[in-house]
Amino acid sequence: MALTSLHPSKVSCKGVGLRKFPEELGQGIKHLELSNNFIQNLSGSYMPGFGQLEYLDVCFNQLEAVSATTLARLPRLRSLLLGSNHLDRNYLANGDAFRLLRKIEVLDLSVNNLESHMASWYISNLTSLRVLDLSGNRITKLLAGTFRSSPRLRQLDLSDNYIMDIQEGAFEPLEELEVLNLALNSLHCISGFSLTQLHVLNLSYNSLELFFSEEAAEPYLLRVLDLSHNRLLSFPALPKAHDLTHLNLSNNLIASLLPGSPRPGEFVLFYKEMERFNRTVHPAAALTRLADLDLSNNLLKLFPFSFFHPLGSLHSLSLARNCLQEVARESLSNGTELSVRSLDLHSNALRVLPRWFFDSLPHLESMDLGSNSLQPCESWGNGLGRGLGGDSHSCTPFYNVPRLKRLSLSKNNISRLQPYAFSRTLLLSLDLSGNRDLSMPTGALGGLELSLQELSLRDNQMDERQAALPCLGTLRVLDLSGNRLSLLPAGLSCSPLESLDIRDNNLQTLGTAGSWSRSLRAVSLAGNPWSCCSLGWLDTLRAAGVAVPDLARARCAFQEHGRNISASIAGTPRWICPQPKGTASLALLVALVGLSLLSAGAFCLLRKGRNAPGCAGFRNNRVGVSQPHPKGEGSAKERTPESITKV
Repeated sequence: MALTSLHPSKVSCKGVGLRKFPEELGQGIKHLELSNNFIQNLSGSYMPGFGQLEYLDVCFNQLEAVSATTLARLPRLRSLLLGSNHLDRNYLANGDAFRLLRKIEVLDLSVNNLESHMASWYISNLTSLRVLDLSGNRITKLLAGTFRSSPRLRQLDLSDNYIMDIQEGAFEPLEELEVLNLALNSLHCISGFSLTQLHVLNLSYNSLELFFSEEAAEPYLLRVLDLSHNRLLSFPALPKAHDLTHLNLSNNLIASLLPGSPRPGEFVLFYKEMERFNRTVHPAAALTRLADLDLSNNLLKLFPFSFFHPLGSLHSLSLARNCLQEVARESLSNGTELSVRSLDLHSNALRVLPRWFFDSLPHLESMDLGSNSLQPCESWGNGLGRGLGGDSHSCTPFYNVPRLKRLSLSKNNISRLQPYAFSRTLLLSLDLSGNRDLSMPTGALGGLELSLQELSLRDNQMDERQAALPCLGTLRVLDLSGNRLSLLPAGLSCSPLESLDIRDNNLQTLGTAGSWSRSLRAVSLAGNPWSCCSLGWLDTLRAAGVAVPDLARARCAFQEHGRNISASIAGTPRWICPQPKGTASLALLVALVGLSLLSAGAFCLLRKGRNAPGCAGFRNNRVGVSQPHPKGEGSAKERTPESITKV
C-alpha cells in the first residue's frame, strides 16, 4: 500500500486499492483520505492512533456498513465525507451508529441512493451539524421534522434529487441557515417564502412557475438568488430583499417586465397562492443594492427603462437571447440615467438604438450587441454624426460614448462601416466579426488610432481592398482569420502587435514580417496557400522568438514538373525551390573550383610519404582527406567520392 504523507498529522491513501479500513498508520493522525478505494465496511477492531482523527474522507468506495464500534473510537471526528457509496443498503443500522457522532460538523452523504426517510434517519441525532450534503440522492419530499435535530445547520445541499413537495415548516428549525441549494429538483411553486436568514438560495433547474415571498417583520438577508432554468412567467416579488446583489432569472418564460403580467390562465397549474399574488407592486422597487441581473433567454420583446430605473446599484445587466425589437423610454424624463456598466443584448432583433439610449447609460463600459441588425451611423471627425442616407432613424450612433471601452457588433450584417463611426468613443476592444463582405474604407476606424488595443475582423470574407486599417498605434491583438486577404493591411506596420491570427486567408508570403516581429509574441497562420519558396519571413519570426502554435498544420505549395505539390511548412526543404537567376553560373564556378581542389588533393596522396605545402591546410582541417596508410598507401575505400561527401 502506497501512502502519501501530506503532513505529520495528514495521510492520504487515495486510490491505492484498499478493501478495508487501514488499521496501523501511526500515531496522532488528524486528517485521513481513503477515497477512491474498494472499502465495503467501515470497521476495525484494532485502531490505535485514530483517537485524534478530525477529518475522514471515504468517498467513492463501495461502503455499505458503518460500525458503531469504529465511530465510537473517533470521538474528535468533525468532518465525515461518505459521498458516492451504497449507504441505502443498511441505513437503519448505520443510522444508529451515527448517533455516536456527537461532534460531527461536516457530513457528506451525497449520491448514496437515499430516499426521504433514510436521509432523515441518518441525521436524526446530529445536533452539532453545520454543513450537510444530501445531493444526488432520491429524496422526493422534505418532511416537517427532517431537520429538527440539526438547528445549527448553515449550509444545506439538496440539489439533484426529485423533490416535489416541501412541507410547511420543514426549514423552520434552521434559524442559522445561510446557504440552501435546491437546484435540479421538481419544484413547481414556491409560496410563502420566509427564510429571511438565507444569504444564498439556488432554485435553478426546477419547474417553477411561481415564486412568491411573504412580508416579514424583519428584512431578508438574501444576497444571491438563482431562479434560472425554470418556467417563471413574471419577475419574482421580493419586497424586502434589500441586500440582494445577484439575481439570475435566465432561461425562463418571462415575456414582460411591466405590471399586470402574467395572467393566471397562462400557468400550467393553478395555485391557490395566485389569489394572494399582488401584481400591482413594482417587483424591482426594493432591490436597491442589486448589482448583477441576468434576464437572458426569456421572451422579452421590449426593453423598458422604467423597470430598471429603481435599480440604482445595477452594474451588470444581461438581456441576451430574448426577442427584443426596440427600447422603450416610456414616460421617463430626459434626465433619467441607469448605472449599468456592462450590458449584454446579443442575439435579439434590434435594428436601431437611439441617441438617448446611450445618453441614459453614462457609465456604460462594455456592450455586447452581437447577432442583431444594427448599422453604425457615419460621423464627422468631431463626433457629430449624420444618418445613413440622411435617415437618422436607420442607424445607431456609436460615436461620442466617452466611457464605452468594449463593443461587440459581430454578426449584424454590416455591409459597410461608415467613416468615423466610433469617433470620440475611446474603445479598447472592438469585435466586427461575422459581418460577411464587410467593407472598411479609409477613415472607418478614424478616432481609434490612440486607444484601440484589440480588434476582431474574423470570418468577414474581406479582401485587402475592403480592409483599410489606419495607423493604430496601440493595437496589440488582431484577428483577421476567415477572410480572403492576399496581402496584410499596410497600417499594421505601426502597430505594436503581440497576437496575430491570420488563419484561413489567401496569403502566400509575409514579406513585411520584420517590421512588426519585434513586439509579436504569437501568430496563427494555418489554412493559407503559403509558397514553399518564399519562407524567409518564417525565419524572421523564429529568430524573433515568435510562437506559432499551429505550425504543424500549416502547408505550403511548390511546383515540380509543372504540378502544384503541397508540403508541410515546418519540414519543407529549400532545395525543392528553383534558384534565382544568376545563381546557376555561380554554382557551376563553385563546382569547378571544388573539382580542381579535389584533384590536387588526390595528386598529393599519390606522392607516397611526401607532403606538398599546398596540402597541409586540408589535412589539418580534416576536410575530405583520409588518414594515410601506415605503409604510405592510402586505402582505396577511403578515397572514394562517397566518403568525401559524407564528411
